Amino acid sequence: MLIDDISIHIKAGKGGAGGVGFDKTKMGQGPTGSRGGNGGSIFFEGISDLNALSKIHSHQIFKAQNGELGNANLRDGANGEDIIIKIPVGTIIHNLTNNTKQEIISVGEKIMGAKGGFGGKGNFHFRSSRNTSPKQSQPGLPGEEFDIRLELKLIADIGLIGLPNVGKSSLINELTRSKSKVANYSFTTLEPHLGAYYELIIADIPGLIKGASSGKGLGIKFLKHIERTKILFHLISAESNTPVSDYKSIRQELKTYNKELLSKKEYLFLSKSDTENPKNIAKKIAKLKKLNPNVSAISIFDFDSIKSIKKLLSKLSNQKTK
Repeated sequence: MLIDDISIHIKAGKGGAGGVGFDKTKMGQGPTGSRGGNGGSIFFEGISDLNALSKIHSHQIFKAQNGELGNANLRDGANGEDIIIKIPVGTIIHNLTNNTKQEIISVGEKIMGAKGGFGGKGNFHFRSSRNTSPKQSQPGLPGEEFDIRLELKLIADIGLIGLPNVGKSSLINELTRSKSKVANYSFTTLEPHLGAYYELIIADIPGLIKGASSGKGLGIKFLKHIERTKILFHLISAESNTPVSDYKSIRQELKTYNKELLSKKEYLFLSKSDTENPKNIAKKIAKLKKLNPNVSAISIFDFDSIKSIKKLLSKLSNQKTK
């Protein structure tokens, strides 16, 4: 199961206190207390693994190491070790404590979540001509501490959408090396799957039903992933007796959830065309063209239709890289 929304608490390390010490050599006696080490910070780093949040959701608290105390021999205390929390690309980092948010958009990108506290000064740093043997030092400063919500929203070039069991998983498996589950029943896909077609990332979005925008079926949990796709491939099964209603139903759910989704470039496909005779396919295509001129019939068992999709994908890929 894909975990795409978790809440955690992060606490950076406290800075170590400054040291107090004096030179014990003969004729010495000057201050030698050094600075404490800085507390460890907490960073978020983007990775390509969509399941990264599932690997950390059981860890509710992340606490970085404190800095060590300053030494009495002019040797600064060691800094606390940082913590790097690895999260999927496309994750929004909501800081619930100060009501801000940041986003990881590329693999390897790092964002600081909480900064470690500075180490305190030792008595060596307080020496002066008037005070040659200071005994004071500074305590270390506390590290930052926040409540964080991590929300994954897939970033994909193309999102496959439609009602359940319209052939989205079969299509992404045919076009890419994705291993999306395929079966002849509704809600086969219970979580998004990604596949790559050369430079394009394709997302298989689980099937939506009427009322999805209000939480029915798999609902809002997956509608939000459509927000981040640039182009929509909308699939309607040729087996359906109501293709126009199917199309309008999904479009209404997109509009209800976020009307800006309707402005995305959309290609419409009458899938599973091998299950219907050509005459019925032509009638359904004619009806759908009144709603979207970018419509065509496809089947994973029809070499020519898959070839036409690949040609379209190559065109989109070239546009992306220009």
